[in-house]
Amino acid sequence: METLRVINQVLGIVLFACYAYQLVFLLMPFLDGPRRKKPCPPHRFAVLIAARNERTVIAQLIESIRNQTYPDGYTDIYVVADNCTDDTAQVALAAGAEVFCRHSRIVGKGYALQYLLRRIASDWPERQYDAYLILDADNLLDPEYLKAMNRAYSEGYGVVTSYRNSKNYGDNWISAGYGLWFLRESRYLNHARSLLGTSCAVSGTGFLVDRRVLDAYGGWQWVLLTEDLEFTARYVSDGGRVGFAPDAVFYDEQPVTFTQSWRQRMRWARGNLQVFGRYGGRLLRRLLTHGSFACFDLLMVTMPAVIVSLAAGILNAAALFAALVSGENAWIALQPLAQNLGEVYLALFAAGALTTATEWKRIPAPGWKKILYTLTFPLFMLTYVPISLCSFFGRVTWKPIEHTRQLTVPELLSGGRSR
Repeated sequence: METLRVINQVLGIVLFACYAYQLVFLLMPFLDGPRRKKPCPPHRFAVLIAARNERTVIAQLIESIRNQTYPDGYTDIYVVADNCTDDTAQVALAAGAEVFCRHSRIVGKGYALQYLLRRIASDWPERQYDAYLILDADNLLDPEYLKAMNRAYSEGYGVVTSYRNSKNYGDNWISAGYGLWFLRESRYLNHARSLLGTSCAVSGTGFLVDRRVLDAYGGWQWVLLTEDLEFTARYVSDGGRVGFAPDAVFYDEQPVTFTQSWRQRMRWARGNLQVFGRYGGRLLRRLLTHGSFACFDLLMVTMPAVIVSLAAGILNAAALFAALVSGENAWIALQPLAQNLGEVYLALFAAGALTTATEWKRIPAPGWKKILYTLTFPLFMLTYVPISLCSFFGRVTWKPIEHTRQLTVPELLSGGRSR
């Protein structure tokens, strides 16, 4: 079992070496001073929303868009009701959006966005936009969201992502696990990246794409299981840089059941593998030829954790099986794994505690829940290990997550309960 202990230590060192650069990220937000909000002209934005059976939440999103402090007449809202079996289209239309209905056996958000952009171009060719804002139907926007995105966009970025918060952080340890991860991603990954002058990464929703970027690619071309990471990998490997708008805050709804969470994160893990398989070579070439730190960063995002998890899982499972077959004490085989998991728990707890402390006022949940879910955050993250293992095997498809949290922005910010 000493050999297994050494192997686990080596895998731990490899994982630390891959992500040690992110320790620098932890310092960057503390070095950022107050920013002067420079006046900038408003740009015309088209808001794109792909929705599948989202009648419960989509009206509140559209309301939050229409209640922005952004100047009137610069924003149009478009919804694609994608393979809906409810009245999402009618609800969105009544709320003030332009709506298209799509019915196809080919499912996935990427395909829905392709369809929506083509319909906008064919039905309203006279409408010209500076950029497209991509949102999910369960999102809610802070009233200053578009102003903040416009300021970042005016700095010359072709793509801008924003600060992701949660509508239902306090529901349970699963929704809080997601919420704390996205807060950490916003504060200590994307914000830090922007301060260092490297590229951020878009995260599914809440990002802006310049029209000229999409025109250069011939529209939205990214349809893998994680189309957001696929788009980021292509854009960054082509030399693009994703900006970050720290004051552009939006909220989305997180899964609350482990079954839904497992299914969603299985898709994410398999999607990472797909992105690495398709774009890993492009990222590596640009890293070697241009010294692109952003490409190195994306390579670390897509692969090491999954590979090390797979290796650790296989080795420790084999050691346990061998111990049981030979009649040895199973704890002898499990002890090195338990020690490593304890060390990982402490590292994840430290990351979660730092994020909770600095983002405390922005987390929409009672104080005792913020503390409790900081303790459970490492457990949520550790469930990625079996999920990563399972993502290598079996069939993984895109399936929608049910959203039921019916809140307006004032209700959310005042601590109100959903209807």
